Amino acid sequence: MEKIGYARCSTYSQDLTAQRQALSDLGVRKDRIYTDHGLTGTNRERPGLEQALAAVRKGDTLVVTKLDRLARSVPDVRAISDQLEAKGVKLALGAAIYDPSDPMGKMFFNIVATFAEFEADLLKMRTREGMAIAKAKGKMRGKKPKLTEKQQKELHKMHKTGDHSISDLAEIFSVSRATVYRTLQRDQSA
Repeated sequence: MEKIGYARCSTYSQDLTAQRQALSDLGVRKDRIYTDHGLTGTNRERPGLEQALAAVRKGDTLVVTKLDRLARSVPDVRAISDQLEAKGVKLALGAAIYDPSDPMGKMFFNIVATFAEFEADLLKMRTREGMAIAKAKGKMRGKKPKLTEKQQKELHKMHKTGDHSISDLAEIFSVSRATVYRTLQRDQSA
């Protein structure tokens, strides 16, 4: 019976040190901690989680500091819970250990997962509201074009002559072909 740890943070600017230390304090050996860095909990493609789930064996315990580090949606928690149950593995959220094969454990997972999903949905809603307010105030302009106005005009002139291919223009202006196409398309839609 071994403890396998899993830690995750959503952005590369965040640090896993606190989670690693908490897992270590909960009795997980450092070489048995699997991590995902820069991946959201709603993204099911998490290599560190897959490694942790592959590492657990019957009788082991998967340890996470909080449920939202493991998953952010009810379906995801259920899928992970089903995997753990099929393998005969328990889940520890901090110091509390839950058995996904136990009816109370299943109920607990569903309730906590519902709150985790609700919290993620609230965050998305607040982000969208903030972006709408910023846009209304004219503070959100999107990504700046790679070419200046003057460069864009010159690109259009050169393209209209027919003497330069898209690849030539991309090379001359040191941009990708996609940027050349976007620049030309902006001119047509304007």
